[in-house]
Amino acid sequence: MLARFLIPVAVALSATAQSTSELNFLSGQVDGRQLTRMLPEFVKAKAKAQLATRKTAVDAVRTAEDATKRRAYVRRKIMDAIGPFPEKTPLNAKTVAVIDRPDHRVEKVIFESQPGFHVTANLYLPKSGSGPFPAILFPLGHEEGAKSHFAWQHVLISFARRGYVALAWDTIGQGERVQLWDADFKESKVIRSTTEHTIIGLQNLLVGDALARYTIWDGIRALDYLLSRPEVDKNRVGLTGNSGGGTHTAYIGALEDRIQVAAPSCYLTGWGRLLDTIGPQDAEQCMPPFLADGLDHADFVLAFAPRPYLVLSAVRDFFSIQGARATHAEAQRLYDSLGAANKIAMFEADDGHGYTLPRREAAYRWFGQWLNGSEDRRPEDPVSPAHEQDLWCTPTGQVATSLGGETVFSLNQKRLAERRAPFSSAEHVRTFVSYNGPLSAPRTQSFGVLDKGSYRIEKFTWAPEPGITIPALLYLPSSGGPHEGVILVSSLGKAASHADAEQLVAAGKTVLSADLRGYGETRMASDNNGSDWPRYFGDYESAMTAMLTGKPVVAMRAEDIAGAVSILSSRQDVSSVTVFAKYGATVPALYAAALEPKIARLWLERGLISYEDVVRNKIHKLQWENAAHGALRHYDLPQLARWSQAREVRLIDSVDSMGQLVKIDEARKAYPAANVMRRRSGPLMEYLR
Repeated sequence: MLARFLIPVAVALSATAQSTSELNFLSGQVDGRQLTRMLPEFVKAKAKAQLATRKTAVDAVRTAEDATKRRAYVRRKIMDAIGPFPEKTPLNAKTVAVIDRPDHRVEKVIFESQPGFHVTANLYLPKSGSGPFPAILFPLGHEEGAKSHFAWQHVLISFARRGYVALAWDTIGQGERVQLWDADFKESKVIRSTTEHTIIGLQNLLVGDALARYTIWDGIRALDYLLSRPEVDKNRVGLTGNSGGGTHTAYIGALEDRIQVAAPSCYLTGWGRLLDTIGPQDAEQCMPPFLADGLDHADFVLAFAPRPYLVLSAVRDFFSIQGARATHAEAQRLYDSLGAANKIAMFEADDGHGYTLPRREAAYRWFGQWLNGSEDRRPEDPVSPAHEQDLWCTPTGQVATSLGGETVFSLNQKRLAERRAPFSSAEHVRTFVSYNGPLSAPRTQSFGVLDKGSYRIEKFTWAPEPGITIPALLYLPSSGGPHEGVILVSSLGKAASHADAEQLVAAGKTVLSADLRGYGETRMASDNNGSDWPRYFGDYESAMTAMLTGKPVVAMRAEDIAGAVSILSSRQDVSSVTVFAKYGATVPALYAAALEPKIARLWLERGLISYEDVVRNKIHKLQWENAAHGALRHYDLPQLARWSQAREVRLIDSVDSMGQLVKIDEARKAYPAANVMRRRSGPLMEYLR
């Protein structure tokens, strides 16, 4: 559930528009393929091909030397994906209060993982026995209450009772560390932490980092704090967490040599099963180009090897148990090659997602075995969880209102300023986004003709690559040519563009109106991740999967536009080609114009003014499908316009990252060589001449 004020754009079709059945003519499928699943299935197939290539590489790992080389490769690729960590600066840690209980105490701690970036944490300490004690680093899952969630308190209190020092901290977007805090409503602007992660995550990816750069670093600095405590035995440190905490157990364990034992719960599966079930999760849990780099979940385990590792799984979890079993089997073979067969295990409970009692008790046994020398088989005693407010480290329960300081958003602004290595030409962009423009006009398949008297519409498709079908309408004037050709593309689809196409053909233009992959007839219709995400993030499933495979959806759609240009420019009755793009289609049109020389004019209506606008503003909507990972390291959308060989670039009603009109002076400043204008009422061609 997102912010109450994020209202989707309403679109009214012209009263003169044809029926949907005439303009969307493929009846929902081609060759047995459901068109609304075409793009997700296409990128999924590419991802699975990369996983198959990875399997071949991993199957070749047979010796300890092979495994050691693979582990080094995995760590290097993870760091390449998330971006370099900040330098270690003073934690400035302080205990602000203590909760004293009969069998343990809880210190409420605040430290700075980066200067001014405050982390709120609870440190659980035993009250019996003599130290130094073994320790548990406990990253949190995405449950309500953050560090106060009852299941987490069961784990933390039970560890303290068993003679461990345990540390939990609020992940960004949760508990006292909401990054998009709304002071009026006294809650996050976007309600869910995973939604906040995905909003901020796109901003990070445009700059060239992953959101995990911040969350992992918080965990590493939490470990620094834990190891600074005199009560802790630095040679007996474990790491465990559930769900998002399981994610970060996998992440931190893969990169940190100071952890001796790890046990992620309800996270590890495999990307093959993820793609077939719940798809890519929030931006915190995705590290593009993970699949292109030949990585999978088992690589997190290998990066930790040969230290003791327990995979905690739920048979009825939404993280596939089949995937978890396959990952464990692969990791077991790799541990075998390192001579550490007894140091990896898997525990399954026949229940659902969560750090439930069976998995908690399995964790106590595992950590007891490897940190204390014997399995701890004592049953878990009842726990009385503290109230959320009792565990607050700040007076208001929010860093934003009690301490201020940095947020991921403000830190990302600084990263944006640091990370500029501008490309000198569009050719660098071609390689950067893996763009492959067509060499010649693709073959088309006819689906009939509509005779409208003063013009006719030819219905046809083409296949830019196996698995993709582009449905299109060719509007042909009744008068002889040659005519100027116009490629008309809109993220709302060709049916929504019919009124514009009618005006263009009436003005003597030959118009090719196409549904780029994932638009119009081929738009994903199903719910995404069981939520309302499509209204705000669009087809996040396809956009993130594509990024993970190393080629963004925006580059694929730019190739679709290039195919349309080739089709239209190959006609004898077409003199030149203009691309007229609207809404979300304006960004792939900018890429196409920068990379294809046959585009004479470029018209962009209600197009995003810049990638930088997505990063500069806290909230954005429907931008995932148009993003390229790391673009702002090297270029922005205005640079694409400058590289265009079109003799005219015209901007009509440019919009910001929320789809709101920007000031015309702002658009002119960003695009000084463009013809910048507002759309006026009246006939289209009166202001497009």
